[in-house]
Amino acid sequence: MLYDAYEMQRSMLASASAMAKLGAGMLQNPSFPFSYMGGGTIMASALEVFAHAAAPRGKPEFGLTSTEIDGREVAVHEEIVLRKPFGQLKRFRRKGVEGSPKLLIVAPMSGHYATLLRGTVERMLPRHEVYITDWRDAKLVPIADGRFDLDDYINYLIEFLEAIGPGAHMLAVCQPSVPCYAAAALMSADRHPCRPKTLTMMGGPIDTREAPTAVNTLATERPHAWFEQNAIATVPVVYPGAGRKVYPGFLQLAGFMSMNLGNHMISHWEMFKHLVQGDDESADATKAFYDEYRAVCDMTAEFYLQTVELVFQRHALPRGEMTHRGRPVDPGAITDVALLAIEGERDDISGLGQTKAALTLAGNLPDEKKRYLMAEGAGHYGIFNGSRWRSKIAPVVEEWIAANG
Repeated sequence: MLYDAYEMQRSMLASASAMAKLGAGMLQNPSFPFSYMGGGTIMASALEVFAHAAAPRGKPEFGLTSTEIDGREVAVHEEIVLRKPFGQLKRFRRKGVEGSPKLLIVAPMSGHYATLLRGTVERMLPRHEVYITDWRDAKLVPIADGRFDLDDYINYLIEFLEAIGPGAHMLAVCQPSVPCYAAAALMSADRHPCRPKTLTMMGGPIDTREAPTAVNTLATERPHAWFEQNAIATVPVVYPGAGRKVYPGFLQLAGFMSMNLGNHMISHWEMFKHLVQGDDESADATKAFYDEYRAVCDMTAEFYLQTVELVFQRHALPRGEMTHRGRPVDPGAITDVALLAIEGERDDISGLGQTKAALTLAGNLPDEKKRYLMAEGAGHYGIFNGSRWRSKIAPVVEEWIAANG
């Protein structure tokens, strides 16, 4: 019923958004007499803000068609290297450029699409052959394609690394730090030829007992049954995945928005003022951010519930209790995969120390193969996007990859 109620509300808001957009357009049209009335600009701006906030959103495009290498513009096009039911391995091929370090960027499966890492990909393109995990919206996957849990996630990572080939590097943004770390440990134990040369973990919940945030507290204050009863919904019949149990993306978005509701309200107020003042460039920048931020997708119920239990409630990895298909995940098996842990000073999703714990757990890895970076002034989003990422954090990642290639 929850999903059905949401779909009804979404349809109503979509209609209201279209009407508001039409009204804003009329009030901004010089040929419309009422556009010259007092308050017309204010009304048009208010309608435009509402229209943007209420508009439905699908999967965004990366839109990366070129990059600059040594002062020259190089064409970039996307290609699918490997397709799987719940995700695909995407490559950004640079025309005429070969021999660069291969980098697999692992996007979080946490309610947003991989395009949330557009800035991450864009910054790493000039010096790397970039691949990314492009996870699929669970509501679009038919039940006939089976289930997908944390163990399957790890299997996908291993298959993706095999498709890329030996010598690749891996960069995990937030949530995938745990499965990436597990995959590195399992592949290291097997001396797998395609194990990554380096693993960079950014704002990941390796050990959420360290500096717990509001997200961590929510997961520990409630029993597992609460999440089953209150966070899981059934996909409606209008989607290909009808009948599948999922954690809806709109619930994840609502949680993120409520955590910083004041900031989001201020952002929309500023957007309204920019529109009134005719500062379309500033207003468009805010719109672009929320177009991405509000584009959400569903996760399978089994993946979400297993992650809540193992990562946030049982702390299975740091306690040495994590298994993959019944096989223990041993961080001590990591002996030659260079680890870089990056944390944001103001991260309100993964607190300081949670990602750094990965370095301590890898007890058999030489110290020269470990590095830690605390990004001053950076919040969770700022670790992998924005000016701090481009100028302060990415150079460290590039240096680490080059030193351990």
